[in-house]
Amino acid sequence: MSDASPLPQVQQGPLVLNLQYTKDLSFEVPGAPEIFATLREQPRVDLQLDVQARPLQEGGNVYEVALQIRADAKAQDQTCFIAELVYCGIFTITVEPQVLEPVLLVECPRLLFPFARNILADVTRDGGFPPVMLAPIDFVALWQSRRGGEQQGPVGTA
Repeated sequence: MSDASPLPQVQQGPLVLNLQYTKDLSFEVPGAPEIFATLREQPRVDLQLDVQARPLQEGGNVYEVALQIRADAKAQDQTCFIAELVYCGIFTITVEPQVLEPVLLVECPRLLFPFARNILADVTRDGGFPPVMLAPIDFVALWQSRRGGEQQGPVGTA
């Protein structure tokens, strides 16, 4: 007599990263090749970062979270390079509705960030400049500043 029991069900956590990918990547050196001959100082890099999230199906629990990074480098009032990256993840999220927003805008980008950081460093290095090494991002502070004065009480953590 054989015991043909089915395989045990794997418990899925409240946050699952199903897939991650580069949605858009742009690197431009508008002053090439002259910029490489005239560059005498380390470029100053201005960074802009944003996080966007959207459901993939209305009423579903699968979301695309996009980490958008733009790096503008200048030296001697001349643009050295412009790098733009949109790095995304597809997440399955099963949490209470009141914690969905911080999970989408804090926890998900926290998981994507190391990969986006490496891509940006590689593309700037491969473009002939010192690699842009992003410092860790405080996604909680970014989320709270985005919310502004919407919430009067203390902000819950995910």
